[in-house]
Amino acid sequence: MKALKHLQTINHHKLLVMKHCFKVGLYKQGLLHDLSKYSPTEFLVGCKYYQGTRSPNNAEREATGYSTAWLHHKGRNKHHYEYWIDYSIVPGEGIVGQKMPVKYVYEMFMDRIAASKTYLGDKYTDKEPLQYYEKGAAKLGKMIHPETAALIHKLLKMLAEKGERATFKYVREQVRELKRQHMI
Repeated sequence: MKALKHLQTINHHKLLVMKHCFKVGLYKQGLLHDLSKYSPTEFLVGCKYYQGTRSPNNAEREATGYSTAWLHHKGRNKHHYEYWIDYSIVPGEGIVGQKMPVKYVYEMFMDRIAASKTYLGDKYTDKEPLQYYEKGAAKLGKMIHPETAALIHKLLKMLAEKGERATFKYVREQVRELKRQHMI
């Protein structure tokens, strides 16, 4: 039963991201989003730790001290800022977040909305993704590149203040311009 529920959850999330990406013109990313969740490494862990109200990766982390599924996932999906963490070229700076290509920041934005909608259901509002971000990722300092952090925060704040329709329109216009300039 947990396997079916988990499959339904990831399918629901993936379809929401796809729908949102399509609305802004990110068709390939919408189709390919989170395919690694169907791999045994991620799917079996998701079934074991499934709860329905939050990511099973958090439950695995609480049970074992780390999440094998998350480590696998973030290393294969470029829409996660954790994918972009590497050693700085500045001597002595250590490990820092690298600037994400903007198309992945847009996908990360769609991912955050879809995750909030999936786990909150009817309790979802357009303010929720921003609140989630400000509780966690916004406090990461050097782990997320300042320009990446500024863009995702701007989009989440726009969503909270102006709503999904206006924010998606803005992103769609940005994507069109990037495509026109052959930057996507």
